[in-house]
Amino acid sequence: MAQPMALPAEPCPDCGGFPAVHITLGGRDRTGALRTITAHCPACHGTGMRSIRRPRRMVAA
Repeated sequence: MAQPMALPAEPCPDCGGFPAVHITLGGRDRTGALRTITAHCPACHGTGMRSIRRPRRMVAA
């Protein structure tokens, strides 16, 4: 019996495959390190990839 194939994934078109970025808030903390936050791509939820979906086939009743 044939096994279903997993669909390939492509880079997310919104983030271009770079799903997480560090944004500098300005200033430094007590140790001298820059204060940053991490922002994730809302389209791919930080994975950097988007699965390719096949269109559903209509079944005649």
